[in-house]
Amino acid sequence: MPRTAKGSILTDKSTRIDFIYLNEPDMIAAGVKEMAACVDAMEETLRLVGEGDYRMGGPQGNSHGSMMSFPENPEFEGMPHDAPHRRFMAMPAYLGGSFQTAGCKWYGSNPENRESGLPRSILMFTLSDKDTGQPLAFMSANLLSAYRTGAIPGVGARHLARKDARTVGIVAPGVMNKTSLEAFMAVNPGLEHVKVQGRTRSRAEEFAAWAKEQFPQLTVEVVDTLEEAVRDSDIVTIAPTTPAGSENYLKLKREWVKPGAFISLPADIMIDEGLLHDARHVADNRGLYEAWHEEIPFPGHELIGLHGMYLMDRIQEGTVAAETLEDLPAIMADKTPGRQNDDEIILFSVGGMPVEDVAWGTVVYRNALERGIGTKLNLWETPELA
Repeated sequence: MPRTAKGSILTDKSTRIDFIYLNEPDMIAAGVKEMAACVDAMEETLRLVGEGDYRMGGPQGNSHGSMMSFPENPEFEGMPHDAPHRRFMAMPAYLGGSFQTAGCKWYGSNPENRESGLPRSILMFTLSDKDTGQPLAFMSANLLSAYRTGAIPGVGARHLARKDARTVGIVAPGVMNKTSLEAFMAVNPGLEHVKVQGRTRSRAEEFAAWAKEQFPQLTVEVVDTLEEAVRDSDIVTIAPTTPAGSENYLKLKREWVKPGAFISLPADIMIDEGLLHDARHVADNRGLYEAWHEEIPFPGHELIGLHGMYLMDRIQEGTVAAETLEDLPAIMADKTPGRQNDDEIILFSVGGMPVEDVAWGTVVYRNALERGIGTKLNLWETPELA
């Protein structure tokens, strides 16, 4: 169909709507695992966020999404019960720039899935025309989400890590840190050594075997403690899955952190006062944390354990200055300084935003069209109600 200069489908006399379905093998064939391209797409996404050419949910357009959870003791037969990370969630967004699309990720999450060999969360993504709302694609989104999530730490490392970084510390050897390592390698192929620490040594060894196969140039070491993973590492990524509540979060200590380290924090964490005052604190999008902080009760960090939420709580208490939580899009636009010296420690809070799904989903969808991938489905020839 013809398109305007801004990418929308033009109104014409045809009412037929077709879209494509992309299953997981289709997504792989369409390039969802091409990390270097994903990092570049996330770079453009954060630049557009900095310019304001995007919308997410909520009155300020910065909401992470709408989450549905369950009561601890349901009174109705068949209703699921509350448990850590058990939820359904919808995450809508629009993104401008070269994307000019809207979309929504929908998923259910239940850690018990793993007992059946399923991932904790099962995700689908709908990509839509920004004007008519008609579907362009309905796609499997576990890989889509995993790669866009890992690519954001890659953008952070591109702008904030030392250029001579050689050692990466991995804490929590799961999917999120696999894609984070892929992103770090995409932006800094000179990395040489990886240290891996997990809740169990077997999980860490499985990750180490994967890393050696994926990147034969790396030496990979399994370590037993959080401290060992952090000490002497130029880049650190910490991504455990933990129940809400600060008593459950890992605690990062200043004395472990090497001068000049870049620490990516895409999951729940506590830091000590030394790190609070000795490090710089940068968010993937400060507006995301401001929106969260308005949506949930204080202290927000007890419910959402991300580092940016901890900073928002401290700012509200008045114990740190408002400017303590910096914004990566502002740094990328040269509105605020990036890394200022080789000894600067930088903590990077990664919250995850639905605009990232829209961006990477749009790239993969366009690849699928060019490569002839996917199953064409028809919504209708003529709508029954119009």
